[in-house]
Amino acid sequence: MDNLLSVKQRFGIIGHSPLLDRALSNAVRVANSDLTVLITGESGVGKEVFSKIIHSLSARKHNQFIAINCGAIPEGTINSELFGHEKGSFTGANADRKGYFETYDGGTIFLDEIGEMPLQTQTFLLRILENGEFTRVGSNKVLRTDVRIIAATNVDLEENVRKGKFREDLYFRLNTVSIVVPALRDRADDVYLLFRKFAADFAERHRSAPVQLDERAQLLIKNYTWPGNVRELKNVAERVSVLSEERIITAEALLEIEPRIATRNLPVLVGAGNEATGNLQERDILYKFLFEMKQDLNDLKSLVFELIKGNDLRVPDLRQFRSLDPPRNMIPSPEPRYNYTPPKESIPLHNGLDDLEEDYEEDLNPQVIIPQQMPEHKGATQGAFGSVEILDDNYRIEDHEKNLIQKALRKYKGRRKEAAKELGISERTLYRKIKQYDL
Repeated sequence: MDNLLSVKQRFGIIGHSPLLDRALSNAVRVANSDLTVLITGESGVGKEVFSKIIHSLSARKHNQFIAINCGAIPEGTINSELFGHEKGSFTGANADRKGYFETYDGGTIFLDEIGEMPLQTQTFLLRILENGEFTRVGSNKVLRTDVRIIAATNVDLEENVRKGKFREDLYFRLNTVSIVVPALRDRADDVYLLFRKFAADFAERHRSAPVQLDERAQLLIKNYTWPGNVRELKNVAERVSVLSEERIITAEALLEIEPRIATRNLPVLVGAGNEATGNLQERDILYKFLFEMKQDLNDLKSLVFELIKGNDLRVPDLRQFRSLDPPRNMIPSPEPRYNYTPPKESIPLHNGLDDLEEDYEEDLNPQVIIPQQMPEHKGATQGAFGSVEILDDNYRIEDHEKNLIQKALRKYKGRRKEAAKELGISERTLYRKIKQYDL
């Protein structure tokens, strides 16, 4: 841990993410060897920094180091740039020229965006990795070089191998040791630390006070996905430092300068053909709705917290309300209240309705009505009802649902289509419920 801390301080690495520490630890361990290293990660995560760490901690640290972007060199001249050429080998070759592998013999060559290298050049590179031999363009003389190669890419090389855009043997030769540099969205706790570092560096160069973010603004940059990673964060920190007149940046001020900070990059589902188009649209809408709901809840929590804190309010313990009875107007009362004199013989509650209607009435209102004996009053008629007490008998929804399905099936003599229509559900749902309740 102390070794990693010293490396971070030496090379200006900011962050405490376990993923970052793992990548840095692998770089330190492989530095003392001459093994080829493949660094993978999205654009802007700092892959070149890791290549410099490996070179600076290796036995080649006193020799030269060069970083080459393979995607920036035209396909027609990349062989000449890397391996050199002889005079007259092509139009414009007026003299012999050494390539990078010959010039930086004994040092380290960092090949960035290795996935953009042409297939012909990949063949020459594979030969260097295997035995250190190469030839200049237009020459048959075999030359030797002793360089360490560190490659990096932001694309999936295995996918390029399957598509025939990258040699499989070269991929396995480069991938001796793999280091994965995490994206900034996977290091959410490091975002504000990096922002402060970039803001402080900008303030030091321009002799001004560094900007800082309030809590809500910090939450915004922490939740943003940063598709441009560290490079994008540095640009944002410098823009905010220039365009903001205040040194304490609020969330509103940050959004005014960088409105895209409030956006969310939703996951995209990839389907084959046009069959998945409808499902993709529905899922995208659902994902968007869920993300917006989460953001609204976070904003509501922040607002309530600020109101409580700013007005010195006391929050009651909500558990004390759970034991309170609900208001009387919330208790369903199926019948008006009358005075009641209990007869000697029990009176059927269905009042002449047939059994089916009685069953439905019980299912729709699963409560037991218990008559209360009341003192007789003048003018009271026999059979009149008095006050009733309502007691809940069963709270299980599954039991009532099963009971309703059974009665609907009995009513229509097992015809599921008509029973489903009576219940207000689809026939498929009814079939699933029949299997669920083993009816």
